[in-house]
Amino acid sequence: MNDLNNEMKLEFISKSNNEAFARITVAAFVAQLDPTIEELADIKTAVSEAVTNAIIHGYEDKKGIVKIKCQIIEDNVIIEIADNGKGIENVELAKQPLFTTKPNLERSGMGFTIMESFMDELSIESIIGLGTKITMKKKIKSNIKSDIETHIIDDIQINNEDDIKDEEAEIIN
Repeated sequence: MNDLNNEMKLEFISKSNNEAFARITVAAFVAQLDPTIEELADIKTAVSEAVTNAIIHGYEDKKGIVKIKCQIIEDNVIIEIADNGKGIENVELAKQPLFTTKPNLERSGMGFTIMESFMDELSIESIIGLGTKITMKKKIKSNIKSDIETHIIDDIQINNEDDIKDEEAEIIN
């Protein structure tokens, strides 16, 4: 079994102002994995969509609590976003691109599609009257890239130092 490297939990009132707070908090937590700008943007967008769904669809015009749990296991980030709202009647239908229950609010119906495309894994658990939990997972690949870049830079510096020593030796001779 994989060991948990780190975890954070966040709860906030289902106000649309808190969506940016949630997105930025998750991004700050994930930053310890040294993600690329693209990976971080993907995570922030997916979190934004999930939190917005909880606020707009889960609680509608009522106040409730949105809960986020973020875990880092090796080079994976697992994000759970849960509400105790009304739940989703038909998850498979809700996952269809352009499906929306709020056309009057000019919702695009692309939330789950965006989450699926930006994250490696997405699961949705929902019970009518009890709420919804969205779990997303993404492997951060930049650590491997950073290690390779570090070794390449180290090799270039060593080669440059060797070249400088060779040039100094030629000048002396």
